[in-house]
Amino acid sequence: MRSCVGCHVYCIPLPRVALHAKASSLSWQLKTLHGALISLNQLLSNHKSMSNHAQVPGEPTETTTSLVETATGAIQGFRPIKQIHEHLCAFHFYGYDMTRQVEAHHFCAHQNEEMRQCLIYDTPEADAKLIGLEYMISENLFLTLPDEEKPLWHSHLYEVKSGVLFMPRVPGPIERHGLDKVCKTYGKTIHFWQVDKGDNLPLGLPQLMMALTRDGQLDEELGRDVEKRFGVSFEKERAKRAELTGPTHGIHPLANGGGKGLIPKLREVDCKPADSVPRVFV
Repeated sequence: MRSCVGCHVYCIPLPRVALHAKASSLSWQLKTLHGALISLNQLLSNHKSMSNHAQVPGEPTETTTSLVETATGAIQGFRPIKQIHEHLCAFHFYGYDMTRQVEAHHFCAHQNEEMRQCLIYDTPEADAKLIGLEYMISENLFLTLPDEEKPLWHSHLYEVKSGVLFMPRVPGPIERHGLDKVCKTYGKTIHFWQVDKGDNLPLGLPQLMMALTRDGQLDEELGRDVEKRFGVSFEKERAKRAELTGPTHGIHPLANGGGKGLIPKLREVDCKPADSVPRVFV
């Protein structure tokens, strides 16, 4: 026992082993606390992202409904759905308003080597909203389209090369093999649910969507949020994809709206009836 300098309290010196053990324990506690804070921050970030989307109105799914779904799920084949083989995450903007951008999760299946079809959801979670559809075709098929049809399709070259289109959790070499084909394609996308407006149901007309074609178009906050949640870096991916190439003949000048904004319009017309049915709707 000894008296500490500057005080009148007698202290008992602790063995070095005990001091080391206490220091190690404190270090472990700090690391644990740091990890918990990081997890909490990620949870809050995800909650903030998800809270931007309105909840769908309606009563919770009943137990009897779940039981019936379990039975039908065991009996029916769902063969079209089971053909889905890849998940692409990208961004779409409304064909007439680039400031309205949405995160789009594509779940795609091939019809053949030159055409695939994708269901588009707002998130990759189990309760995600089905917000649209996208058809992807090869350059060869795109060139067969009538000129009035071509502006409705967008290119994928910039999305892939810039890194903003990616396959969540897929290893790099496998991902780049798949994206090498995607960056040569064109897509036609229709969204039915305007989740960016907070609509809790799919309201209004179907919307023609377009894709990013150059730097400076992506909403920076939206991009950073996706990078953080999925643990990706668009800049790092851009560097890794430098060798990927687009359509053989380059981006067609009529694609991507032909460089103009496009918006669907509803107009009233005469409805042609079947010969045996009078023109009266009941």
